[in-house]
Amino acid sequence: MAFYNYKTRGVCSSEIQFELKDGKVYHVQFVGGCPGNLQAISKLTEGMQATKVIDLLAGNDCGGKGTSCADQLSLALQAALNAQK
Repeated sequence: MAFYNYKTRGVCSSEIQFELKDGKVYHVQFVGGCPGNLQAISKLTEGMQATKVIDLLAGNDCGGKGTSCADQLSLALQAALNAQK
């Protein structure tokens, strides 16, 4: 299992930590941000294919910021998948 730490941009959380194994997402943790919503995202994405999570969360906007913690997770996962190639 590979561990990743992604520094977020433009959102309340400062980083996202997660693991990937066989293309699936595990142990997603957000540092900072809205705890209830981010814990829900972590629970809902546990064991999902990273590509499915990216498809679901990419482009989600928070308050007109042009991004969100969910969108940042999609960017983090895409970066991790690209790094594995």
